[in-house]
Amino acid sequence: MLEDKKSYSNIFLNGIFNDNPIFRLALSMCPAVGISTNMMNGLLMGIAVLFVQICSSLTISLMKNFIHPRIRIPTYTLTIATWVTVTDLVLAAFFPVAYKSLGIFVRLIVVFCFITMRLDVFARKNPVFPSLVDAVGMGFGFMFGMIAIGGVRELMGMGTLLGYDILGFRPLLFFVLPASGFFVVGFMMAIFNYTETIYNQRKRARSTAS
Repeated sequence: MLEDKKSYSNIFLNGIFNDNPIFRLALSMCPAVGISTNMMNGLLMGIAVLFVQICSSLTISLMKNFIHPRIRIPTYTLTIATWVTVTDLVLAAFFPVAYKSLGIFVRLIVVFCFITMRLDVFARKNPVFPSLVDAVGMGFGFMFGMIAIGGVRELMGMGTLLGYDILGFRPLLFFVLPASGFFVVGFMMAIFNYTETIYNQRKRARSTAS
């Protein structure tokens, strides 16, 4: 039982750190650059992607024995598109402000490479619960990246976080412009990878010492 808990923990953390969709795999960069102008947008987009990832992974895991290998990619696309449509309709009906803020990016979730990748690499090869854990990890990894990028851009560009005035002035309005997204993503990707490298080196050093 303990080993199972450790393995599930590793699967979950893998999506946040080792296979982080934005900072490690550099996938789905369009929303990371285009919509992450503030922390709230990052949070909303992260929640939408988390929902689609979980529902798609569970669907494929349940149907994996009925999916012919030759049509697996169209099946993934159709599955993702179905859940994206559900998300789009729910946001439009019950959360119009959030829907207006996210705009077309909700529909673009259909072509997010990391969602399709996890369906093919993990969900179609594993039972339901591990697929759920993997989906939650990857979804939270994407959400973490979007919130971090949105937070930095909002704070540096507008001096606010989640709409609350933090600095009392606007440091560099450049950070809320589309072009700044590339610089912020690249800079944070470098910090993320450097931090993980240092952590792994210290972990190996402790293992060797023990």
